[in-house]
Amino acid sequence: MTWRGRRARRVANLAAASAAAIGIGLAGLMPLALPASVAVAEVRPPLSPLPAPPALDPARVRLGEALFHDPILSSRQALACSTCHDLSRGGTIRRDRSVGYDGRVHEFNVPTLFNVANNYRMGWRGQLTSLADKTDQVLTAPNLMANDWETLLPRLRRSQAYRARFSAAYGRPPDRETVLDALVTFQRSLATPNAPFDRFLKGDVGAITPQQQVGYDLFRSYGCASCHQGSNIGGNMSQIFGVFGGGDGPRPNAVRPPRTNAPAASLADAEDERHVYRVPSLRNVAFTAPFFHDGRTDSLSEAVDIMGRSQLGRMLSETDIAAITAFLESLTGEYDGKPLVAAPVEDRR
Repeated sequence: MTWRGRRARRVANLAAASAAAIGIGLAGLMPLALPASVAVAEVRPPLSPLPAPPALDPARVRLGEALFHDPILSSRQALACSTCHDLSRGGTIRRDRSVGYDGRVHEFNVPTLFNVANNYRMGWRGQLTSLADKTDQVLTAPNLMANDWETLLPRLRRSQAYRARFSAAYGRPPDRETVLDALVTFQRSLATPNAPFDRFLKGDVGAITPQQQVGYDLFRSYGCASCHQGSNIGGNMSQIFGVFGGGDGPRPNAVRPPRTNAPAASLADAEDERHVYRVPSLRNVAFTAPFFHDGRTDSLSEAVDIMGRSQLGRMLSETDIAAITAFLESLTGEYDGKPLVAAPVEDRR
């Protein structure tokens, strides 16, 4: 298939996904019609509990953790992965944008790395589906770690400590494959299970509050779960941002109500990907502000309002916004057996 054919298929898929989201969103609380041959028991719910992390080699997890926090990975040995993906701050940096090499502001808000291995698509553009490929891209991108393998590998091999740890974990000195595997293995360990909502899905009806239950019902009936689905509640697909307007462009504090129900982002916009982004996971979203690809708001309730207007064409009431926000707060899990805690959003740069 030619590149034009692949692009056309992607645009068609996006259009279909947008239509599905709009259709479900406009359906409100009306039940969906199912073929008579489909039994209710066979319909899978759109959201599912976060699975337990897979069994991981402890030596490789510890090695990956050491690399993750070591600025040795960056070209000038000035930045570590944890510089932007701070695990004490929700796995992100809590700024609208971070600043990379030469003082250049990054194009996008830093996404959290918690539960990243449970995403199908990586990064805001969602163009990669391999965590190893994404890690490689981050290490070598000019405004991220700005390194190259010809520089990094000799540097690691000169370290007696890293030579010993790679030999113990992999039986050989560090090379591209083992460096990426160690970093990916550590990222796979960044799971945050046991959120109240997970316990609710497993049968503990008292794990979430009545308001959170209402928010969950609205989240499904309004169509939010058509894109934010699966066990990661997102991270699986790309979507046009601004289906009903208020997507890219100036970064207002709030999106104005749409004048019409006609989608503002055209297929031509989708084709050159100016308005297309990965649908992010909503797990731990209460602790990963600021929100959206450009970090346009620090307020979770305002983010819900923006999504209602721009993605569903709905003017959500204050009661609905409060209920959906409360539901999203039930998605906060535990890391290393402890609940995630909030950290303040830093001053914008």
